[in-house]
Amino acid sequence: MEKPLAGKCHKEVWFGILVSFVLCFTILCFDYSTSMLGVYNGVNLLVRRVHPYITRDSCYGRYIYVHDDLPAKFNDDLLKNCQNLTTGSKPKNSDTQNMCRYIVNLGLGPEIEEPEGVLANESWFITNPYLLEVIFHNKMKQYKCLTNNSNQASAIYVPSYAGLDASLHLWDFNLTVRDYSAKDLVGWLSGKPEWKKMWGRDHFMVAGRTSWDFRRQKENSSDWGTNLRFLPESMNMSMLSVEGSLWKNDFAIPYPTNFHPKNDNDVVQWQNRVRSQKRPFLFTFVGAPRPDMKDSIRGKLIDQCQTSSNCKFLHCGSSGINCNNPVTVMRVFESSVYCLQPPGDSHTRRSTFDSFLAGCIPVFFHPATAYTQYLWHLPENHTKYSVFIPVKEVEDLKEGIIEKTLLGISKHEALAMREEVIRLIPNLVYADPRSRLETEDAFDIAVQGILERIENVREVIRERKDPSIGFADEDNFKFTFPETPE
Repeated sequence: MEKPLAGKCHKEVWFGILVSFVLCFTILCFDYSTSMLGVYNGVNLLVRRVHPYITRDSCYGRYIYVHDDLPAKFNDDLLKNCQNLTTGSKPKNSDTQNMCRYIVNLGLGPEIEEPEGVLANESWFITNPYLLEVIFHNKMKQYKCLTNNSNQASAIYVPSYAGLDASLHLWDFNLTVRDYSAKDLVGWLSGKPEWKKMWGRDHFMVAGRTSWDFRRQKENSSDWGTNLRFLPESMNMSMLSVEGSLWKNDFAIPYPTNFHPKNDNDVVQWQNRVRSQKRPFLFTFVGAPRPDMKDSIRGKLIDQCQTSSNCKFLHCGSSGINCNNPVTVMRVFESSVYCLQPPGDSHTRRSTFDSFLAGCIPVFFHPATAYTQYLWHLPENHTKYSVFIPVKEVEDLKEGIIEKTLLGISKHEALAMREEVIRLIPNLVYADPRSRLETEDAFDIAVQGILERIENVREVIRERKDPSIGFADEDNFKFTFPETPE
C-alpha cells in the first residue's frame, strides 16, 4: 500500500515543478509584452503577489535611464567652449564675463574664500543659476536608481544643456540659426528606440533658464526665445526649469542658491545659525528698479522702503552694489524679518530662495512668483511660510501698505512663519553632487515629482485613453490672481 502513495507524491512534486516553470515563463512573457508600455514594474507586483516572501526592489518605480549617448555638442562641448557662454541676461561680447569661472566644482562654481563671518562651514560657492542644468546632470550621475535597461526605466532623462545652448543664439535675428540646435536635438531623440515606447512622454530635460526662453510662438525675429518647446516632439516631453510657463508640461524647480551642503550636519548647523540671528530690520529689498517696464511695481516698492526706518534697501546693478557676492546679500537677509520679492524681468526670482536660506520670510505680490510655480517643493498652504500682498496693477500698491501689513502681523505669527521657512531649507537647496544627504534636497524632490507625473501618464495609457489630452495644454490660471470676496 505504500508504493502507490509514494508514486502519487512523486507525481505531485513533478507537477509542482512544472507549474512553477510555466508560471515563471508566463511572468517573463508578461515582462516582455508590457515593457513597450513602460510598466515593467508591474511584473514586480505580480511576483510579490505569487510569492509574498520575495523582497521588493528598493528602486521599484524609481529607475531612470540617462541618454549618456547624447552627442557631446548638446552638453560637454558647451562647457569646453565656456568662453562663448554668457553669465547673465545679456549677449556675450568682449565686455561681458564668460562662464568659465563658474563651471568648476561640477557646476557649483568657485568656493567662497572670505565668508566674512556671514556664511558658515565650507559648503558655500559662487553659483551661477544658469548652471542648474549642469548641477542637475552631475547629481543625476550619483542617483542610486539608475539603469542601463531603458525598458526597466520609469523615466528617461535627457542630459541636454538646453539653456546654455540657447544662450549662444538667443539674440540672433536669424531664426534658422537660433532654432537649429533645438531641431537637431529632438531629431536625434525621436530617432532612438527609447522614444517609441511612449513617444517621448516619459522623457524629461532640465534648464537653468526660464521656460519662456524656449517658448517663442511666432516666426518673428523680434520675438524672444527659441521654439524648442513648440516643436512637436518637444511638446511630448516635460521640462524642469527655474520658472514654468503657461503650459502643463513645464515644471518649476528651485533656483540653485550658493549653499551646497556636503552632509546633513551642514544643513542643521546652518538652520541653527539663521534661527538665532538678530534681525534689526522689519523688511528689506535687494534688487534694482525696472524703469523701462511700465507694469513693474519695483519703483513704488523701493520708494516705500526708503521712506521707512524699518526697511533696508540694497540697490543692485551697475549703478549700485554688486549683488553677485553672496556675502553681501545674505548679510542683509539675515538681518531682516521679511524679504520683499516682487517680480523682475520675469515672475520668479532667485532671491526668493536666498531669503528662505537666510530664514527671512518672503513677501510676495504675485502668485506666479512662487505659489503656482514650485508645487513640488513648497507647501500648498502658503500662509505658513510667507506673506501675500496682492498687487495686480501698479496702482494697487498703496502708499505705506507694505509696512502697515507687516506691522499687523504678531510676533508669534512671525516666529511660526520663520520656523517653517527654516524647516524648508533642506528641500530647497541642491546638495554637493559629490556627496549625498540623508534628507531630501531639491534634486530628490524634483525627481520624485517627475516620476509621479510620468506614472500618471502611464495610468492613462493603461486605461486605454489618449495620453496627449491635457499633457501639454495651456493652464491659464497659473498666472492669475485668486478671487477674493468683495
